[in-house]
Amino acid sequence: MNLSRRQTLMALGASAAIAPTSVAAASREKIDARVRSAKSEMFNRYPFTQRLVNDAAGYLMLPRITKGGIFFGGAYGEGSLLIKGAPVDYYSFAAGSYGLQFGVASFSTALFLMNQRALGEFRRRDGWTLGVDLEAAVIDEGETVAIDTNTHQDSIYAISYSQKGLMLGASIEGGKYSRITR
Repeated sequence: MNLSRRQTLMALGASAAIAPTSVAAASREKIDARVRSAKSEMFNRYPFTQRLVNDAAGYLMLPRITKGGIFFGGAYGEGSLLIKGAPVDYYSFAAGSYGLQFGVASFSTALFLMNQRALGEFRRRDGWTLGVDLEAAVIDEGETVAIDTNTHQDSIYAISYSQKGLMLGASIEGGKYSRITR
């Protein structure tokens, strides 16, 4: 697929609009508070996640990812990697997408790394996830069907919840988890 210069600039503009500025970047304490709240909500909504947390070698909690777009889109969120319940690293997730999409939404995501190999690979390099998403997240509840290179593996599970806003469409998305300093 060849993108024109105008389409490329629009995609970069959409991504830049969602990416945080240094002023908007959350502090370590704010991320920790958001993670605690998101984890509590996840346990209340999906009790089976307590077992995933107990069985996982580590898990990444991204308490608030904001996503938006009109044909071109972007998403951004910050969270922490927890091992035995304690934050050990802080991460951001940034994504760009293209397709039939319209709207703005936010949601929480937990990525469970079920064994030491998966945890070690995730911590050694910035992990890319490429996927094809079909979405309909409307107001407080939504359904997301995703097949991507991270959740496709048996050693990694992902759950998205607390969806708010309106995001409709089908898109191709690529994203990256990056370690950040807080």
